[in-house]
Amino acid sequence: MNRTAYGFALCLPFATLLGCAPSAPPRWAEGGSALVIAPARWERGDDDTIEIQANGRVLEGGTLRFVVDRVGRVSDEDYDALAVLLPDGNVVGTDERALGYVGLNNATPPMADQAWLSLQPDGGVLFFQPNGDRSPLGKWTGCDGPNRRTCTLVTQLITLRNVYRAPVYAPGYAPYGPSFGVGVGVGFGY
Repeated sequence: MNRTAYGFALCLPFATLLGCAPSAPPRWAEGGSALVIAPARWERGDDDTIEIQANGRVLEGGTLRFVVDRVGRVSDEDYDALAVLLPDGNVVGTDERALGYVGLNNATPPMADQAWLSLQPDGGVLFFQPNGDRSPLGKWTGCDGPNRRTCTLVTQLITLRNVYRAPVYAPGYAPYGPSFGVGVGVGFGY
Protein backbone atom coordinates (compact mmCIF):
# COMPACT_ATOMS: atom_id res chain seq x y z
CA MET A 1 0.00 0.00 0.00
CA ASN A 2 1.54 3.34 -0.96
CA ARG A 3 1.69 6.24 1.51
CA THR A 4 -1.14 8.20 -0.11
CA ALA A 5 -3.58 5.30 0.05
CA TYR A 6 -2.46 4.48 3.61
CA GLY A 7 -2.92 8.11 4.72
CA PHE A 8 -6.36 8.23 3.12
CA ALA A 9 -7.35 4.97 4.86
CA LEU A 10 -6.34 6.44 8.23
CA CYS A 11 -8.10 9.77 7.67
CA LEU A 12 -11.41 8.38 6.36
CA PRO A 13 -12.81 7.30 9.76
CA PHE A 14 -11.94 10.69 11.27
CA ALA A 15 -13.51 12.59 8.39
CA THR A 16 -16.67 10.53 8.79
CA LEU A 17 -16.80 11.32 12.50
CA LEU A 18 -16.29 15.02 11.91
CA GLY A 19 -19.01 15.08 9.29
CA CYS A 20 -21.50 13.71 11.83
CA ALA A 21 -20.68 16.14 14.61
CA PRO A 22 -23.75 17.92 16.00
CA SER A 23 -24.33 21.44 14.75
CA ALA A 24 -23.87 24.31 17.20
CA PRO A 25 -27.01 25.85 18.71
CA PRO A 26 -28.46 28.91 16.95
CA ARG A 27 -26.73 32.20 17.85
CA TRP A 28 -23.74 30.28 19.21
CA ALA A 29 -21.18 32.66 17.69
CA GLU A 30 -22.76 35.86 19.02
CA GLY A 31 -24.25 34.34 22.15
CA GLY A 32 -27.74 34.59 23.58
CA SER A 33 -29.08 36.13 26.76
CA ALA A 34 -26.79 38.18 28.99
CA LEU A 35 -26.02 36.45 32.30
CA VAL A 36 -24.21 37.46 35.46
CA ILE A 37 -21.81 34.79 36.69
CA ALA A 38 -21.10 34.77 40.41
CA PRO A 39 -20.23 32.05 42.92
CA ALA A 40 -23.27 30.09 44.13
CA ARG A 41 -24.00 26.69 45.70
CA TRP A 42 -26.97 24.36 45.42
CA GLU A 43 -27.17 22.02 48.41
CA ARG A 44 -29.28 19.06 47.32
CA GLY A 45 -29.58 16.85 50.41
CA ASP A 46 -28.18 13.40 49.65
CA ASP A 47 -27.17 14.40 46.11
CA ASP A 48 -23.83 16.05 45.37
CA THR A 49 -23.64 19.82 45.75
CA ILE A 50 -23.74 21.89 42.56
CA GLU A 51 -21.33 24.83 42.54
CA ILE A 52 -21.13 27.72 40.11
CA GLN A 53 -17.67 29.27 40.15
CA ALA A 54 -16.89 32.89 39.30
CA ASN A 55 -15.40 31.76 35.96
CA GLY A 56 -18.65 30.00 34.95
CA ARG A 57 -17.49 26.47 35.67
CA VAL A 58 -20.31 24.34 37.05
CA LEU A 59 -19.18 21.51 39.33
CA GLU A 60 -21.16 18.62 40.74
CA GLY A 61 -19.47 17.10 43.77
CA GLY A 62 -16.22 18.69 42.62
CA THR A 63 -16.47 17.29 39.05
CA LEU A 64 -16.78 19.72 36.14
CA ARG A 65 -20.11 19.23 34.38
CA PHE A 66 -20.24 22.22 32.03
CA VAL A 67 -19.28 25.88 31.67
CA VAL A 68 -21.69 28.83 31.40
CA ASP A 69 -20.52 32.15 29.99
CA ARG A 70 -21.81 35.73 30.24
CA VAL A 71 -23.69 35.55 26.93
CA GLY A 72 -25.75 32.46 27.75
CA ARG A 73 -23.59 29.82 26.09
CA VAL A 74 -23.13 26.44 27.76
CA SER A 75 -20.11 24.37 26.76
CA ASP A 76 -18.21 21.29 27.86
CA GLU A 77 -14.74 21.33 29.43
CA ASP A 78 -13.19 21.73 25.95
CA TYR A 79 -15.51 24.69 25.28
CA ASP A 80 -17.41 22.76 22.62
CA ALA A 81 -21.01 23.92 22.18
CA LEU A 82 -23.72 22.24 24.26
CA ALA A 83 -26.54 24.80 24.49
CA VAL A 84 -27.41 28.48 24.48
CA LEU A 85 -29.98 30.48 26.45
CA LEU A 86 -31.64 32.68 23.84
CA PRO A 87 -32.80 36.22 24.65
CA ASP A 88 -36.45 35.03 24.65
CA GLY A 89 -35.68 32.48 27.40
CA ASN A 90 -35.67 29.37 25.26
CA VAL A 91 -32.75 27.02 25.80
CA VAL A 92 -31.57 25.32 22.62
CA GLY A 93 -29.02 22.53 22.38
CA THR A 94 -26.98 21.22 19.50
CA ASP A 95 -28.88 20.37 16.34
CA GLU A 96 -31.53 22.90 17.51
CA ARG A 97 -32.94 20.58 20.16
CA ALA A 98 -35.35 22.26 22.57
CA LEU A 99 -34.18 22.15 26.19
CA GLY A 100 -37.05 24.14 27.69
CA TYR A 101 -37.57 27.70 28.79
CA VAL A 102 -35.72 29.58 31.56
CA GLY A 103 -37.03 32.74 33.17
CA LEU A 104 -35.66 34.59 36.17
CA ASN A 105 -37.24 32.34 38.82
CA ASN A 106 -38.77 29.42 36.92
CA ALA A 107 -38.20 26.97 34.11
CA THR A 108 -40.35 24.74 31.91
CA PRO A 109 -39.38 21.41 30.40
CA PRO A 110 -39.11 21.02 26.63
CA MET A 111 -42.42 21.18 24.76
CA ALA A 112 -44.43 22.19 27.85
CA ASP A 113 -46.46 25.25 28.79
CA GLN A 114 -46.21 25.18 32.58
CA ALA A 115 -43.20 25.53 34.84
CA TRP A 116 -41.74 22.47 36.46
CA LEU A 117 -39.09 24.32 38.48
CA SER A 118 -39.20 27.39 40.67
CA LEU A 119 -36.49 29.19 42.65
CA GLN A 120 -38.10 30.59 45.77
CA PRO A 121 -37.07 33.94 47.31
CA ASP A 122 -35.09 32.07 50.00
CA GLY A 123 -33.18 30.04 47.37
CA GLY A 124 -35.27 26.89 47.76
CA VAL A 125 -35.88 24.88 44.60
CA LEU A 126 -39.34 23.42 44.02
CA PHE A 127 -40.14 20.78 41.42
CA PHE A 128 -43.78 20.68 40.28
CA GLN A 129 -45.13 17.26 39.33
CA PRO A 130 -47.75 17.13 36.54
CA ASN A 131 -50.39 16.27 39.17
CA GLY A 132 -49.62 19.49 41.07
CA ASP A 133 -47.56 17.95 43.87
CA ARG A 134 -44.44 19.89 44.86
CA SER A 135 -41.11 18.33 45.70
CA PRO A 136 -38.24 20.29 47.28
CA LEU A 137 -34.93 19.85 45.46
CA GLY A 138 -32.62 21.60 47.91
CA LYS A 139 -31.58 25.19 48.29
CA TRP A 140 -29.31 27.65 46.48
CA THR A 141 -27.10 30.14 48.31
CA GLY A 142 -25.60 33.07 46.42
CA CYS A 143 -28.51 33.34 43.95
CA ASP A 144 -30.33 36.26 45.47
CA GLY A 145 -28.84 38.90 43.20
CA PRO A 146 -28.29 39.56 39.51
CA ASN A 147 -27.00 36.00 38.95
CA ARG A 148 -30.41 34.46 39.75
CA ARG A 149 -31.17 33.60 36.10
CA THR A 150 -27.82 31.82 35.85
CA CYS A 151 -28.83 29.69 38.85
CA THR A 152 -32.19 28.99 37.21
CA LEU A 153 -30.45 27.92 33.99
CA VAL A 154 -28.10 25.58 35.88
CA THR A 155 -31.07 24.16 37.82
CA GLN A 156 -32.88 23.49 34.54
CA LEU A 157 -29.94 21.73 32.93
CA ILE A 158 -29.16 19.56 35.96
CA THR A 159 -32.85 18.67 36.42
CA LEU A 160 -33.24 17.74 32.75
CA ARG A 161 -30.23 15.49 33.04
CA ASN A 162 -31.56 13.85 36.20
CA VAL A 163 -35.09 13.33 34.88
CA TYR A 164 -33.96 11.79 31.62
CA ARG A 165 -31.23 9.73 33.28
CA ALA A 166 -33.75 7.98 35.53
CA PRO A 167 -34.63 4.37 34.55
CA VAL A 168 -38.27 5.45 34.30
CA TYR A 169 -38.92 9.00 33.17
CA ALA A 170 -40.73 11.28 35.58
CA PRO A 171 -44.47 10.73 35.08
CA GLY A 172 -45.94 13.30 32.73
CA TYR A 173 -42.56 14.68 31.67
CA ALA A 174 -41.46 12.18 29.07
CA PRO A 175 -40.66 11.70 26.36
CA TYR A 176 -39.66 15.25 25.45
CA GLY A 177 -36.81 14.40 23.16
CA PRO A 178 -33.62 15.41 24.88
CA SER A 179 -31.78 12.85 26.90
CA PHE A 180 -28.78 13.33 29.06
CA GLY A 181 -25.77 11.09 29.07
CA VAL A 182 -22.16 11.52 28.17
CA GLY A 183 -21.83 14.29 25.61
CA VAL A 184 -24.44 16.18 23.71
CA GLY A 185 -26.13 14.79 20.70
CA VAL A 186 -29.66 13.85 21.52
CA GLY A 187 -29.74 16.41 24.28
CA PHE A 188 -27.38 17.71 26.82
CA GLY A 189 -25.18 15.63 29.03
CA TYR A 190 -22.05 15.02 30.94
